[in-house]
Amino acid sequence: MKFLLPEIRHDLKGFQSLVSLEAETKDCIFDEIDIDMIATSWFDADMCAAFGAILYRLGENLNTIRLINVCTSVEKILSKNGFLSHYGREKVPDRWGTTIPYRRFDVKDDRYFADYIENELIHRAEMPIMSPGLLKKFRESIFEIFSNAVLHSRTDLGIFSCGQFYPARQRLDFSVTDLGVGMRQNIQDHTGLILSAEAAIQWTTEGRNTTKNGPVPGGLGLKLLREFIDLNGGCIQIVSDAGYWRRENRETITRPLNYSFPGTVVTVEINTADTNSYKLVSEPATTDIF
Repeated sequence: MKFLLPEIRHDLKGFQSLVSLEAETKDCIFDEIDIDMIATSWFDADMCAAFGAILYRLGENLNTIRLINVCTSVEKILSKNGFLSHYGREKVPDRWGTTIPYRRFDVKDDRYFADYIENELIHRAEMPIMSPGLLKKFRESIFEIFSNAVLHSRTDLGIFSCGQFYPARQRLDFSVTDLGVGMRQNIQDHTGLILSAEAAIQWTTEGRNTTKNGPVPGGLGLKLLREFIDLNGGCIQIVSDAGYWRRENRETITRPLNYSFPGTVVTVEINTADTNSYKLVSEPATTDIF
């Protein structure tokens, strides 16, 4: 079968296109699937996390996947971050250091993921200035996305991540994707709450809510990221099941998707033009307090 992929941008329309791909191909087994990218004039590189997860699941169902008619500009960026090396193309050196490489992690690869975010995200020169205390919490918040995927998604297909720095847009994008049960099902299984996909995402981003058992609190990672992004002027997007959630300019929007995503995607966009410095309220007072 052939699927014509449109341009994939870091927005609701881009996710709608990816869940359409998932819906059309989810029942394929022992099939040959051509993803025709002749109309894909742009591909926001961090979306490789979600795209790669869908294609990986297709591969696990013993399908043969080909990416065809990839335009030169898209091929260049998706070769630099290593994505296309999984589909028969050579990896191209990233001489400008703008990519956060595409990676797939097994659920037991927590140490490798920690090293990955430390080396590829936390210490990038483009990151806003954070105090040691806030930087520690920020690191923990990103790692909690991975931990939640391991603990709650019940995935056995792994966790996918990718990112990209856009100097002209002054944005640093970073995405983590799992192929699990999704937030709505997880909340229902652990709390009995029956929510729409969009309401389930909203519930998860409120720090007082958690499906974790025991004395260790959960749900604080997304809350801290949301509060940081509000101050920074960036954006967070979450897709889970058939729900889309976006936080930008201190406003939240939710939308239903046409089809379900087979797991959860968390995408963080950091405004690298932000010259403020941030710290936790509990740390010694300085000019800017987070």
